[in-house]
Amino acid sequence: MAQKIRAEQDIYPIRLQAYMARCGVGSRRACEELIRQGRVMINNRIVREMGVKVGKDDVVQVDTETIEPAEELHYIALNKPRGYVCTNYDPNETRYARDLIDIRDNHLLFNVGRLDKDSNGLIIFTNDGDFANKMMHPRYEVEKEYIVKLDRDVVIDDLNRALKGVYIDIPKPYRIRRYDLMPRTRQFVRVTLIEGRNREIRKIFSFLGYDVKALTRIRVGCVELDELRPGEWRDLTRDEVAGLLSGRGNAPRPRRHTVKAGYDDNRD
Repeated sequence: MAQKIRAEQDIYPIRLQAYMARCGVGSRRACEELIRQGRVMINNRIVREMGVKVGKDDVVQVDTETIEPAEELHYIALNKPRGYVCTNYDPNETRYARDLIDIRDNHLLFNVGRLDKDSNGLIIFTNDGDFANKMMHPRYEVEKEYIVKLDRDVVIDDLNRALKGVYIDIPKPYRIRRYDLMPRTRQFVRVTLIEGRNREIRKIFSFLGYDVKALTRIRVGCVELDELRPGEWRDLTRDEVAGLLSGRGNAPRPRRHTVKAGYDDNRD
């Protein structure tokens, strides 16, 4: 059974975007974008301005669907298999990562950060928009660690270039924070990022002349994939939630260099 954390009840009046986040619509940033697009109504009136507050008796709708704050807050770690998407709706897709989490209110869950369809590994789901907003804020610098399988042995000079940063398709450089070579083969490398922009690792290695054959996220901040198998999920502990919000546990534990049950090299 999922561990549940009781949501606060005495929250009114509350800013609209914060209310939407508590209803599991998404992070505050995502909610603000919905407001700007005119997709949010309070008491049947479209609201586009920021700063509007919601009272206890107000009715809020997003895309004409009434929303209400979740009674329980969920913080869940999922080992996303390859071939599943993190978005909650795409007319071209049929396999959604969220559907693997079999709790009653899974329709209120949304992913914190992203993993592309061809990647697998650890991703966090929640219905707590405040938590998601803090997790994705740059000042928290939450580390994400991956095992990357390349099409050939990696060259140390290339990894050092990635540490310094490479300019690819935007004015801001793509860079890794740390790397760790795995024993017996240089086709596998551990890579740690901070921002985790869209397909960042794939872009970096492609720019350096490699083809990424497999990409598995094994850690987010203080939360590790460990023995969680593809498709399995578990609740985060209270200490893990607190650690993510405080930035504790970013430094990885000493590695035994073993490939655990949760790792999947994406063989076709």
